[in-house]
This record gives sequence, structure tokens and C-alpha cells, in this order.
Amino acid sequence: MDITPYVAGLRRDLVTAAEAGSDDIRAAAERLAMAIDPAARLVLMEVLSDAASQISAELPRGSVEVRLAGRDVEFVVDPGAPEPLVPPAPPVPPAPPAPPSPDGAEPDADGTVARVSLRLPDALKQQAEARAADAGQSLNTWLVAAVRAAATRDTSDVAIDLTSLPLGAPADPFQRRGRRMTGWS
Repeated sequence: MDITPYVAGLRRDLVTAAEAGSDDIRAAAERLAMAIDPAARLVLMEVLSDAASQISAELPRGSVEVRLAGRDVEFVVDPGAPEPLVPPAPPVPPAPPAPPSPDGAEPDADGTVARVSLRLPDALKQQAEARAADAGQSLNTWLVAAVRAAATRDTSDVAIDLTSLPLGAPADPFQRRGRRMTGWS
């Protein structure tokens, strides 16, 4: 920014004001006008520096500086470092509620319930659903009862279907093909 026109305007105004006076006053005004140049430049630099400081204080980040380049004033705007884009932390999911006891899952003494993923052949799942429906229970309740019963027994409960064996079959029914065994082992 060239401040020379502003300093020249100040000099002109001083000489114009002195023209109303005597020859001595006009001569003094012309000598002052020549001497005023460095002082006026310095005062204008101070004003511009103060303005830049106030503007910098109002900015959210960055700054404005005033620099002297020869006889010209330069404004340097520093935008500042951009604010880093930090994604907000994902919300913490609420703890899952304890399953209700009518569903068959009774919490341990410490209040915990374990979740198990069980893969069954489709035909077996359909049979289990039918048994649960016959008992008037949900599949989960029926499965929990079956596992509980199997886990609390001291002996194995094995049911063997021997109805299809012909009379006089060998002593070990499992040596022949086509026989089945059901129950817990």
C-alpha cells in the first residue's frame, strides 16, 4: 500500500492553511511541510499496525501483520493452520438388557447370561420347534431346558429303538446297518 498520497495530502492541507497568514507564516509552513514527511509516515504506520493487531485479535485463528517494504506498507495475512477434522467419537452402545426369565435363560448367581450361536440342520431345527410348540414353549426356552437337563444328570440317558430288530438278531444291535440310536449320550 502506497501511503505517499496521504502524506502529500497532509502537506497540501498545511500549506493551504498557512496561505491565510503572512509571508513568514507561509514560509514556515512550507519548511514544515517538507519536514513532516517522515513523521507522517511513521504515524500512519503506527495506526495501521494498531488496526492490524485489533483485526488479528478478532480472528478465530491466524493474524494480520503490517510490514514496511521500502516506502510502501504491506499487509500480510496469515490464515493460520486449519483446524484438524476429528471425527466425533462414536456413542457408547447401551448395555444389553438381561433376558427375561420366562424365556428360559436364568442368569447365574452373578447376573450373567451367556449367548451361544447354535447351528442345526434344518430338519433337526424343525423337529425341535415342533417339540417346543407341543410343550407350549419358545424354542429358546425348550433348548435351555434340554441343555439344563442334560447338564444336571449324573448318568447318561440313552434311548435305543429296538423295535425294528428282527427276532433272533445278534447280541450287539449296532453291528447291523439301518439301526438308530436316540437320546443323550
